[in-house]
Amino acid sequence: MTAIRLLLVDDDPLVRAGLSFMMGGADDIEIVGEAADGGEVEALVDRTRPDVVLMDIRMPTVDGLTATERLRARKDAPQVVVLTTFHADEQVLRALRAGAAGFVLKDTPPTEILAAVRRVAAGDPVLSPTVTRQLVQHAVGTAADTRRTHARDRMAALNDREREVAVAVGRGLSNAEIATGLFMSVATVKTHVSRILAKLDLNNRVQIALLAYDAGLLEEEQGH
Repeated sequence: MTAIRLLLVDDDPLVRAGLSFMMGGADDIEIVGEAADGGEVEALVDRTRPDVVLMDIRMPTVDGLTATERLRARKDAPQVVVLTTFHADEQVLRALRAGAAGFVLKDTPPTEILAAVRRVAAGDPVLSPTVTRQLVQHAVGTAADTRRTHARDRMAALNDREREVAVAVGRGLSNAEIATGLFMSVATVKTHVSRILAKLDLNNRVQIALLAYDAGLLEEEQGH
């Protein structure tokens, strides 16, 4: 089994040391580098080629949001998991919109942080349905009318079946749950998700969920 290559980014040396100790003990994870600021990340990524970056969102010079945006704009970018102390912080939302695959709280139990890294490395987001709802409700609460109009215009590119899948993703459902609910195979769900990502020029399922909420599709579904 190939180990997951992990880059740690946090301005607090004690936090980095704790994460390194915790992650380094896992047989399937290799710590390939550490950075104390977001400004160091791109050069380190070029040198160490991580699969996943565990990124603190608040750093003094270049914050995790800016570093995430820069990384996710690159070709063959590593997955990013944001480290934060807040559940529904505006910066977390911006990081997710920029392409982060999810976030974990700094007080999350070590086993859950390990599980989050493994899930992201496997191509799955690390937002539970409960956290997804909390985040997207916050996003809708702060969304301007222009954002909703823009989101609806983008979602218009999808056909009816893709739209149904996008709504299901927005509800935080897994591929298996979507397959059961929409009476299709898991392989078909994966195909639809891939097409949605391509059509809407998105990085991951989290961005699909946020766009579906911005467009008001989840509210429409609840009203039915």
